Amino acid sequence: MKIYNSFTSTKEEFVPRIPGKVGIYVCGITTYDYLHLGHARMLVAFDIVTRYLRASGYEVDYVRNITDIDDKIINRASENGELYSDLTARFIDAMHEDEAALGVLPPDQEPRATGHIDEIVALIQTLVEKDHAYPAANGDVYFSVSSFADYGRLSKKKMDELLDGARIEVGELKRDPRDFVLWKHAEEGAVGWDSPWGYGRPGWHIECSAMSGCCLGENFDIHGGGSDLLFPHHENEVAQSEAANGVKFANLWMHNGPLRIDNEKMSKSLGNFFTVREVLKLYDAEVLRHLLIASHYRSAINYSEQSLKQSESVLERFYNALKGLDTNGAKSLANSRHEKAFKAAMDDDFNTAGAFSALMEIVKEINNLKPQASPESDERANQLGALLIRLGAVLGLLQRTPEDFLRRDIDDGVDAAHIEALIAARAQARNDRDWALADQIRDELSALNVVVEDGGASGSGWRIEKPE
Repeated sequence: MKIYNSFTSTKEEFVPRIPGKVGIYVCGITTYDYLHLGHARMLVAFDIVTRYLRASGYEVDYVRNITDIDDKIINRASENGELYSDLTARFIDAMHEDEAALGVLPPDQEPRATGHIDEIVALIQTLVEKDHAYPAANGDVYFSVSSFADYGRLSKKKMDELLDGARIEVGELKRDPRDFVLWKHAEEGAVGWDSPWGYGRPGWHIECSAMSGCCLGENFDIHGGGSDLLFPHHENEVAQSEAANGVKFANLWMHNGPLRIDNEKMSKSLGNFFTVREVLKLYDAEVLRHLLIASHYRSAINYSEQSLKQSESVLERFYNALKGLDTNGAKSLANSRHEKAFKAAMDDDFNTAGAFSALMEIVKEINNLKPQASPESDERANQLGALLIRLGAVLGLLQRTPEDFLRRDIDDGVDAAHIEALIAARAQARNDRDWALADQIRDELSALNVVVEDGGASGSGWRIEKPE
């Protein structure tokens, strides 16, 4: 298995620290609002990584943190007139609901920043003792960037470039504009904790270094997150962790690509900002998940009505292939050419686009077998269907019945019994050669956006087709 390492900018053969075991830390969500599509891209991308590693036989310890103390959280709670802890509790619950809807499996460990204050303080103390950090007169503590010779290696930024873009904000007492805060002074009555430097709270960057160390140790296999975190967050994590511990922080770095809306960066100011909940009111969660993984995790994804409809069409093709198959008792097709192609794609840096190509080849073979209607072809189709479901599970897809997915758009306003009766009546009219009545019923079904499948009016299935 080869994985692209953002630190070296190359694909590397993946060799875990401990044979058969993988420790992964991924930067999670700052919980002051609902999940947006950018969050969803990250969550689903690393859900795929962990699913495939487990399917490949690895024992995975997946750690994804929650940032439950931050300036944004404090400011939002103040605006709402509520306790910051009530705000974060509400949005953590909402996050878990959205994750479940998207088929994102929970991490093995989900540490919260507020649960690791002691460890954060201890880590800062170590940095101060080693002269990699210094307390300022205002009660803040800063990391000294110039004390860490390798600063900028992850993001490929040079020191002079960093200096050109750096500045000292009003109230800051940095020795160097590139230095970043580890501990922030807070006034009595504000959110904070006691520390050797006075009352305050942790900076964002130090939280992840402390939590990853507590959960996985000073050195672990994979650190992941969105590409927007590469600098400064991940760069700062490397600096403070390695300066404190004297060992390599993460052996491999993974970053998922950005998500764009109609080829533009998602932004509230542009009016193209969408939460997961907003999208799921309009589209099936499996459709959105397919869109998020149809392209390679490192590539940019373009979210649009057209791309969603494309994902919807692809999944309909998969589920229509599975329709009518008896997969429950089908013999497994282990190590088939289709599975080998799927595995080859996923072993190449989790190439989901290639994996979908392998799945589509299974669909093509099933569709070629169905019309043959022989015991041999039926058995082969059933076996391929079982394989499609098993490999689909690695991607978190195709685990529903075809009927459930294909009729997903049925709401309380659709009378399924009435539709079934119309289909039966049309079948009878066709048998009676009453073409006028059959056409009348066909028009009625069409007006209800009903598509009858597998043999016309006497067919075995139907679905609701969304109007354009």
